Amino acid sequence: MSIKSLESLVKSEKTAYRHLKKLCRKYGHKFCPRCRHKYTYILSNGKYRCKRCKYDFSEFAGRWLSLVRLSAKQWMWLIKLFSLEISTRKIAKELEISYATALKAVDVVRKSIITHGTDDLLKGKIGMDEAYFGGKRKGNRGRGAGGKVPVFGIMERNGQVSVNIVPDASAETLLSLTVKKVKRGSIVYTDKWKSYDTLMFCGYKHLRIDHSKRFSMGKVHINGMWQSLRL
Repeated sequence: MSIKSLESLVKSEKTAYRHLKKLCRKYGHKFCPRCRHKYTYILSNGKYRCKRCKYDFSEFAGRWLSLVRLSAKQWMWLIKLFSLEISTRKIAKELEISYATALKAVDVVRKSIITHGTDDLLKGKIGMDEAYFGGKRKGNRGRGAGGKVPVFGIMERNGQVSVNIVPDASAETLLSLTVKKVKRGSIVYTDKWKSYDTLMFCGYKHLRIDHSKRFSMGKVHINGMWQSLRL
């Protein structure tokens, strides 16, 4: 999602809340977080009540979003800044929240990505990217950043996402995971990192974009990798 698109979604707390609500209901009905019953009704105070166990709960109860007290706008900006590999300290400053709160929220996003990764074989149009997360000290961003954990994401266009913590971003590591996760014959989109050079020799159609010049070129892009979360 581009900054311009995000700005239109967070122009008010109401629009941001509505967008997150839509994402959370994308995969089915609202369930009671206590007994998992799907029949609920809304109360005058905006909360929901389960028809079976009579438990009252809020919109995002039982979701990752409920683990940190942030507004819908703050959550959406935090996810975007996280996807851009902005440091936790700078995220806290930009959102005007404490460092402890930002650190907890970023940790929630990481756990959500890893928990909801998929083991199914992905196919079709595939975007791949590595990112570096963690580290409490200021320092380099991206490849070569000290004290940060490399994470490799594989995203099926308009589909599922597979995310794995990796020891490094070498060709051997990334290719090994690609072969395990992506069906041969798929179209793979990446940036120009040299570790992706061998993809074309392994049965994939490989298209690349030079991020030093632009972030997309027609259908060739890896945008949205780190926003594809089920929160």
